[in-house]
Amino acid sequence: MLLSIPFPELDPVAVWIGPLPIRWYALAYIAGLIIGWIYAGRLLQRDALWGAVRRPTVASLDDLLVYCALGVVLGGRIAYVIFYNPMFFLVHPEEIPMVWNGGMSFHGGLAGAAAGVWLFARKIGVPVMPVADLCCAVAPIGLMLGRIANFIKPELWGRPTDVPWAIVFPGGGPLPRHPSQLYEAGLEGIVLFVILFAAGRMGAFQRPGAISAIFAIGYSAARVFCEFFREPDPQLGFLFGGATMGMLLSAPLALIGVALLISIRHSANDHTV
Repeated sequence: MLLSIPFPELDPVAVWIGPLPIRWYALAYIAGLIIGWIYAGRLLQRDALWGAVRRPTVASLDDLLVYCALGVVLGGRIAYVIFYNPMFFLVHPEEIPMVWNGGMSFHGGLAGAAAGVWLFARKIGVPVMPVADLCCAVAPIGLMLGRIANFIKPELWGRPTDVPWAIVFPGGGPLPRHPSQLYEAGLEGIVLFVILFAAGRMGAFQRPGAISAIFAIGYSAARVFCEFFREPDPQLGFLFGGATMGMLLSAPLALIGVALLISIRHSANDHTV
């Protein structure tokens, strides 16, 4: 018999307010947005990080939070419906707005947040890239909390394994599995946050687009790596050659990051000529 760690008895509902359940899943999104808002304010107050780059004011962060929150929820849900479970929602369209039942796409949420960033930047009259850099610098906080919420729910568990830290997940069958949600919390959250923190201290905010590029490449690399341990969505399975939808959607994101870095480097070379 394979060794495994018993799944901790965690209630997916954090607290009940009368008849209304407040789930860890929802709290993770709320906490990510609030902590990100606080950290973004601290970053904006550090003039040395930005140099002469025009950036949003701390007072404008409330509006940015609203734009990004709406973009994340709408984009994440729409992309999940289209890419991950279109046939189910075609039959049950009334469940599309029921985001509290789970089912969000990170890549769709990122696209929605990017649209929100663009609209916000136009509204306050600042360049788009510094706003995007600010959002990307704080995004790993939400990613980490979101993956921990996936673990508590539990959902998006890993593939069967015999590693000593394998877990038998409720609803995941009798086989012990990788706790891939925690792998993602560590890589997409903690490790990526540290990388972006260090890059910012090394002057990346003074080269608009650099933080966004590092985030795009770093997230894509972490996601693709973790996909080798994560069980594919049952309604999709493996696509081709062992690839998953998460891998497929990460590829263009990585290419965007590389293109951004090349553009920044060419721009820097033009200024030195």
